[in-house]
Amino acid sequence: MSVSGQKESELIEKLEGMAEEYDRLTNLLADPAVTGDPHQYRTHASARAAIERAVQKYHEYQGLKRELDDVEEMLRDEKDAGIIALAEEEKENLSQQLAKVVTELHEMLVPRDPRDGSNVVMEIRAGVGGHEAGLFAGDLFRMYQRYVDSKGWRTDVINSHPGERGGFKEVVFLVEGKGVYRQLKYESGVHRVQRVPQTEASGRLHTSAVTVAVLPEPEEVEVEIDRKDLKREVFRASGPGGQNVNKVSSAVRLTHVPTGIVASCQDEQSQHKNYRKALRVLRARILDKLQSEQEAQLSRERKSQVRSGDRSEKVRTYNFPQSRLSDHRIGLTLHKLDRILDGNIQKLIDALQAAERQELAATL
Repeated sequence: MSVSGQKESELIEKLEGMAEEYDRLTNLLADPAVTGDPHQYRTHASARAAIERAVQKYHEYQGLKRELDDVEEMLRDEKDAGIIALAEEEKENLSQQLAKVVTELHEMLVPRDPRDGSNVVMEIRAGVGGHEAGLFAGDLFRMYQRYVDSKGWRTDVINSHPGERGGFKEVVFLVEGKGVYRQLKYESGVHRVQRVPQTEASGRLHTSAVTVAVLPEPEEVEVEIDRKDLKREVFRASGPGGQNVNKVSSAVRLTHVPTGIVASCQDEQSQHKNYRKALRVLRARILDKLQSEQEAQLSRERKSQVRSGDRSEKVRTYNFPQSRLSDHRIGLTLHKLDRILDGNIQKLIDALQAAERQELAATL
């Protein structure tokens, strides 16, 4: 048996078990003892709903497989050349449909990330490259803002430190909407830019780097913070160049003493609002630290390399002279860089999602 045949055999064996479980749950849901117990009924109904789509798709697979077997049996016995030609065409068509259904079944069984529906805290920081890195941090911030707007989501700046010549040394912002983390989680990592600075008289190409972090915002129950573990400081908000932009100490810095993790917010005029925003960022950073530690322990068993979460990894290069974007994780190259930086990144995200689904499906 070929490797692909073996994988399909293992997939079908798994689906047969799911189909049996689906029938068992269906029978339970018809049992008066279960229908009379709301808790039991909800539990079994939820378990059946979780596998229903996969079981229905498996039944579709079975139907196509029976049709294909019938056509192949007819081809073994048929002598008429005209009928054989039609049967060969039908066989090819059914084979393609079957292959498509098998791919869909693999993808259906890929475990979903429970954080996919979360809002996110995004952090963009200028790295090597001086002023050029800061300018590109601003370009990325605008790119994400325009993408977020196109999705009907909402951005809320938490903290920012503008660069001296434009852009940002750092900008931290919240993105709220449906399925935000599922779309933006692949953006974590080092984004490298290659372009000629406006101040470069000789036309020499410069390479700069910006780090992007995408942290799923946890529910309060996921990360409980004891207020006794918080150190709270207030200070005056500052603008470009470090000057104070108000005379009231409304900006807030929170330190989680057990971990040493810090979060600040100075975007609001109200100290209370800044505190609440800083707390949201702090909670996301604590969860990120905990999850990073867990993933480090499981690094040898990583199920996917598409989104490693390692923010020291170079994930993408933006080459301005060639109007080219290269994503190094999946070997994808796209052109029309101006359109991409205008927020048209869905094609890129779709490709990253598809690559991750394929990698995960291969491990089933």
